[in-house]
Amino acid sequence: MTSTTGSWVTATPYADPAHAHRHFADKLAYETDPADVWRAIDSGEVDFLLVDCRPPGNYAKAHLPGAISLPLREITPERVRDLPDLPLVTYCWGPSCNASTKGALALTALGRPAKEMIGGLEYWVREGHPTEGKRPVVRGEERPSDWGLAI
Repeated sequence: MTSTTGSWVTATPYADPAHAHRHFADKLAYETDPADVWRAIDSGEVDFLLVDCRPPGNYAKAHLPGAISLPLREITPERVRDLPDLPLVTYCWGPSCNASTKGALALTALGRPAKEMIGGLEYWVREGHPTEGKRPVVRGEERPSDWGLAI
């Protein structure tokens, strides 16, 4: 684009503010982020259950504080019935993994309220938040050199 026609940002008109407001409100009804989850954990105001949708071996290595392991294949009516009566927040490895999306889909199909934590464990660690497990990341310390998809 040239300066006479505007930028790529404004080439497509902005939405009407009322429609945009509804869109952004809807978006936040479906997702949360690592900073908001950490703020709740750090302040002791956790009013949701964290659900790690990765395979159990990855969960064992490192997971968010207080999270349970519930891989997609284990999301059954029986297993979900035994979960605490709290809203659920699903996560997986990171943006290249959609297990948290599939997990939230399966959980909501069973009637449970759920949000997905965007960025997953990858962005949780990038933001410097601690993990639990066999190879935990401690807040403020360097992450393990072998961090990768094997986590």
